Amino acid sequence: MNSKFAQTLFNSSGGYAALILRVPVGLILAAHGAQKLFGWFGGYGLEGTGQWLASIGLEPGYLMALLAGGAEFFGGLLLVLGLLTRPAALVTAFTMLVAIFSVHIGNGLFMANNGYEYALTLFVVSLALVVQGAGRFSLDNVLHKGV
Repeated sequence: MNSKFAQTLFNSSGGYAALILRVPVGLILAAHGAQKLFGWFGGYGLEGTGQWLASIGLEPGYLMALLAGGAEFFGGLLLVLGLLTRPAALVTAFTMLVAIFSVHIGNGLFMANNGYEYALTLFVVSLALVVQGAGRFSLDNVLHKGV
């Protein structure tokens, strides 16, 4: 792997705070992805999520459910581990941006009205992780030291 690219990918200015951001947000994203992919935690699985996404104009619904669920589930797991944090956070940030503008924006800010406040929070934390990286306690840091 190109050493400069690896340095950019794995280096982090996140310190310990990144761990505090990564783990709970990663778990939340992974759980939401599991709802979409597997129907766990009261979710509808790929078929049901795909039908709903198609009904709001995100087509093909099944593919969109696979992409959104995969980004959330696998991106969330990578965030928990602090592995490939920047790419995982970038993908989850993009997924939250799509959720904000395709599902929540018309409902206002507050979650009580299915608004965008929660997706915005996940977007901002993901974006912060793109900028600062995984932090001191992460697999990225282990890999960075080995580069």
